[in-house]
Amino acid sequence: MNLFVSANDAKLVRDFGRDAFPHDPGPDTLTLIDLDGARVLATVPVQTSIVGPPQAVALSPDGSLAAVAAPTSYDRAAGALRFADVLQVVRLHADPPTVEAIPIGAHPQSVAFTPDGARLLASTVSGEVLVFGVDAGVVTLRQRLVVSTGSLSGLGVLADGSAAIVSLRDEQGAVVIDLTGPEAVLLPQRVATGVSPYAIDTDASARWAVIGSVGWGGKAVKGGACVADADLITLVDTSARPFRAVDHAAVPSIPEGVAISPDGAWVAALCMAGTQVPPGEAGHSPSGRLVLFANDDGRLRRVDSLPTGAAAQGLAFAADSVRLVAQLYADRCLGVYEIADDGLRDTGTRIAVPGGPASLRRG
Repeated sequence: MNLFVSANDAKLVRDFGRDAFPHDPGPDTLTLIDLDGARVLATVPVQTSIVGPPQAVALSPDGSLAAVAAPTSYDRAAGALRFADVLQVVRLHADPPTVEAIPIGAHPQSVAFTPDGARLLASTVSGEVLVFGVDAGVVTLRQRLVVSTGSLSGLGVLADGSAAIVSLRDEQGAVVIDLTGPEAVLLPQRVATGVSPYAIDTDASARWAVIGSVGWGGKAVKGGACVADADLITLVDTSARPFRAVDHAAVPSIPEGVAISPDGAWVAALCMAGTQVPPGEAGHSPSGRLVLFANDDGRLRRVDSLPTGAAAQGLAFAADSVRLVAQLYADRCLGVYEIADDGLRDTGTRIAVPGGPASLRRG
């Protein structure tokens, strides 16, 4: 099976730059999906949100645990979102699955397990990376590593478990955390990115990583407005220390999801592309874009693009490096695409989820 986990925000409906909170929407959920059968294996109530990078969910290597971040609820009386300071751990092998909320004193953004399943990392809006130990299904906070004075966003762990890359949402660029010893260690070098670095993905050989930057559309602009400017994705060489940004490529506005194929040959970006702009305003588009690049040994070569649904979020390759799973938030489903004849093809497969799919990871 090709397992994926999707965290779904039921409470917020996003319609071309406008947010609505319907009455009695049902709970936010975690969905465990078998891509090969295009079927849902489990659905578990949790708290999550579209607010934040679309990597607020992770599946342990053995498939027994899922971590869910961005725990958020809607205070209808106040007309405001409330952000909780807990990390949720879902025990998928329990019957029925159970959810443990671990108080952490900070609002978590992105989460990722190490390849051996022994550690779980979480980035936070308070500038810390939290490192949890995982032992026989028990998740325990072991270390608080101060990374920044501003908010963090995306988080990617190398396939060999030697390091993690973390996006500095406010300070800009990305940092590298060494994981080779018993304690996580922040390294002094920074990796260049575009404005507002966001989601991060890594390949299966620990040779390449990709970082998406959501630009000024991902920031509060005092006295101004974003009109769907082009943004950047960054290819990073992780084969040797220090890691280096080796190429940048322009993509349509707000690449929420970025992914690199396990074999390192392909890079893709899932972009809002103007669907975040209300109709009638400059830059509006009725559809987002999925953009595909070839990785020519450290150079990004644009190959193809396809229209997608509005407010698209997370993106991940399947283990075969051919299929792509995209979260189509406004359509409340996952779309399956594939690389064929050196281009993109929409397979037509759609996997419905309860709520807007907001975060995605491959198992």
